[in-house]
This record gives sequence, structure tokens and C-alpha cells, in this order.
Amino acid sequence: MKFIKNHLMFILPLMAILLGIEFFLVFDRVTKSYEKSLTEGYTMLVVTKKPMKLEEFKALNSRIATSSEITQKMIVDKMAKGMSKNSIKKIFHSLPYFYNVGLDSYLEISVIENIKIDLEESPKIQRVETFGNSYTASYKLFTFIKLIFNIFIAFMGVVSLFLIIKQMEIWKYAHKERMQVMEIFGASRLFRSKVLYKMALADAFLATLFVSGIFSFIKWNWAINSGIEIISSHQEFLFTTDDMIILFLSSLVIVFIAVYVVVFSNRGVPE
Repeated sequence: MKFIKNHLMFILPLMAILLGIEFFLVFDRVTKSYEKSLTEGYTMLVVTKKPMKLEEFKALNSRIATSSEITQKMIVDKMAKGMSKNSIKKIFHSLPYFYNVGLDSYLEISVIENIKIDLEESPKIQRVETFGNSYTASYKLFTFIKLIFNIFIAFMGVVSLFLIIKQMEIWKYAHKERMQVMEIFGASRLFRSKVLYKMALADAFLATLFVSGIFSFIKWNWAINSGIEIISSHQEFLFTTDDMIILFLSSLVIVFIAVYVVVFSNRGVPE
């Protein structure tokens, strides 16, 4: 029981870090997909004096990715109900040209304002409407959620790393006599720490398997039956084969940091 408890005290904090890393990877993929949908759904309304092509808009600002003209006929049909043909013709001639202009990515509010300024400096453009209020509210909320999530993951990672180091100190104490005997026979500090590396690497492998198993279950079982639209619609983002590699490499880095801190510093039990 003591053996299992000692290893669980190492595996559980390591799993907490790996869970945080995996949540970050999943969150990053989902938010990028969401940002893409927001970018595709957001357009600026540009009113021009003359017809303009996409290349002309791009020449004013390189962040512009698409442009589509709102046909004058569509606007006139809504305005000219019951009017005479002559009145309709006059409206046609007096109307400017309207374009929906899309951007290449989900941009900060200040960048949107700079694009607006660049467009309004053109003599061909009469007006630019960015729909700032709705965009600002969405962007601030989205940015706030990302910030809080990243802070939480970082805090959990730091706390878990300290727990791992503390457990490594316990292991060092448990193997103190063996390490001291090896020191007497001239073994290097790195070689004396071989037993710590072996135990830590084994637990790192187990922690990676456990976390991979949890997210595989979430992806292939829970997500399908959850009834939560945002999860089921992004099922492919919940776990990938590359994630397992990233998790294992991350666990190795954490293990080496923990062993280095304990063995190559004055922390823990002196040899």
C-alpha cells in the first residue's frame, strides 16, 4: 500500500499538469475554430462612390480578405415599393455602391479601427461601418474567457509541479543510504540519481496513459452522448494522436526538471 501511495503522490500531480496541457490544446483548437467562424461571419459595410475590386480594398489595408457587393437592385427593391419608374431610375443614379468587406482573421478592436481609418482615407470611399459595439462586446468576452482559462491552467501547473518536487524529495530520502554508498565508490551525482529517474519515467508513462485514456473516453463516448452542441460539433478537436506524443514529451520535461531541482540543489535530505 505504501508503494502504491508513494507512486500515486507522484502520478496524480503529474496527471493534473498533463490534464491542464491537454485542456489547453483542446481549448486552443476549439477557440481557433470559433475565431474562424467569427471571422467568416463578421464583415464591415463600406460605402463607395465608384465600383471597387477586392485588390483595391487590399491595397488600402492588407488585412482585408474578401469583398462582396450588395447589389443596388436589392436596395432599390426595398425602398421603391409603389414608386414610379422615373423615381426608381433617379434612385438608381443617386445611390452609392455598397460592399461587405471581410477580414483575414479575428482581430483586436484597435486593428479594426486602423482598418477603418485606412479605408476612409481613400477618396473613393464615403463611409465605413464596423458595427463596433457588437464586435467589441464579443471580442472582450472571448478574450476574458481565454485569459481566465490560461491563468487557471498556469496556476494549477505550478502547484502540481511543487507537489511533484516534494514527492521527489521523499523518494530521495527513501533511497538516501543507497545513494550515499554509491557516492563513497565515486559514482557521479547523475548516476546516483538513476533510481529516481527510473521511478519518475515509469510514472510519467503511466500518467500519460491515464490522461490519454480519459480524453479518449471523452472523445469517443461522452462527447457523442453529452447532448452539448459545442462539444459534439467539435468532437474531432477533443483528442488526437499528436496530443499523446505532446503529453509524454511534456511529462519527460517535468520529470527531468523535478529530478534536477532535487538532486542538483540543496533541497531535500542531504547526501
